[in-house]
Amino acid sequence: MKTRLPHTGLRRQARQFLAQAGVWRTELTIGLLIVLTGAALLHLAAGMPASVFAATLLSYGLLVCMVLHATPAAFHRDGPGPANRVTFLRAALVMPVAAMALLPAHLDADATYWLLGLAATALALDGLDGAVARRTGRVTAFGARFDMELDALLILILALLVWQTGQAGLWVLLVGLMRYLFVAAGWRWTWLQRELPPSRRRQTVCVVQSVALLVALAPVVSPGLASATALAALLLLTYSFTVDVLWLYRQDRNLAGECP
Repeated sequence: MKTRLPHTGLRRQARQFLAQAGVWRTELTIGLLIVLTGAALLHLAAGMPASVFAATLLSYGLLVCMVLHATPAAFHRDGPGPANRVTFLRAALVMPVAAMALLPAHLDADATYWLLGLAATALALDGLDGAVARRTGRVTAFGARFDMELDALLILILALLVWQTGQAGLWVLLVGLMRYLFVAAGWRWTWLQRELPPSRRRQTVCVVQSVALLVALAPVVSPGLASATALAALLLLTYSFTVDVLWLYRQDRNLAGECP
């Protein structure tokens, strides 16, 4: 007698994944062309080894898996929408930059300038997806989260590159890791998981972090000036997180006081 293995859940997830791949097929194809173009520029213009293609494709593959896994089922009917398409293609620009973080031994001035160009382009397009979402009436929780996670990833990658190029010490990784540490702290103190109100301060600080790390990464900037710039960004980020944590703490205390 055959025993049926409990793979129903896995098969359902696989079908969901493939269905989402169909919804995103145009973006996946264009994104692949973008990452291959970025890798080709790093290989041909900056003299990076051919392994940059493998590292870029690996980064892109991880991006695709995370996006397709997180995409809501409603997209089967309506598609991802123009704003999410913009965010995805912006993410594709970031993948060659992420790939170079996997090949730190090959980072030189030429490669760094190309990375700055790719990262600056991705940063310049930040905000376009939000504007498109509002204009088309397709503002979604997924889109907001996708945009936020991409910004956080870019900041982490830039911080890692600043450290790898010797422009600042290991401490600069705190700039990229602080949001992830905040999320991890929420696993222990659940009141940190409550939703924060929209904040222009938070948005501004996010942009400042990216710009400061781009400046610190530039080869023409001395390590001393790069460290000072990154430190200023870290202090500003610490202030912003402190404001949010205190607000969440007060909200938690107020709610606790209202309980009978």
